[in-house]
Amino acid sequence: GYHADRWKKLLIPYSSSTKAYFDTSDQDPFCMYNYLLDITTWNKSIRRGFIKVKIIDYDGNTVESQMNSEASTFQQYKRVKILTGFHQDIEKIAKISLTFSTKTLIGPKQKLRILQMKLKSLNNPKR
Repeated sequence: GYHADRWKKLLIPYSSSTKAYFDTSDQDPFCMYNYLLDITTWNKSIRRGFIKVKIIDYDGNTVESQMNSEASTFQQYKRVKILTGFHQDIEKIAKISLTFSTKTLIGPKQKLRILQMKLKSLNNPKR
């Protein structure tokens, strides 16, 4: 990462189409640990909703991502990539849990069947 007061000087000279994303936590020390969730779904019908990710280490420590503000669309055999962030980093993940929600109170609950899933740390890409 870059200090907020120096990011333009560091990034703009290298590319004419630089994009910068600023994401901080509301808790001290205000760091966010970002992961890319890459999933392929198996449902025959289209699902639209939100995914919350929970990761647990071997000592039982747990962190949950914040639910994304925009709903994602899930189609059968289509990959969807979702950027998700956590307030603390878990080095050795023992378990990953996903919760799917449509955020609607009316109608039947829907399930999201996952065919394939990959969770990649963007702060530590070798993990």
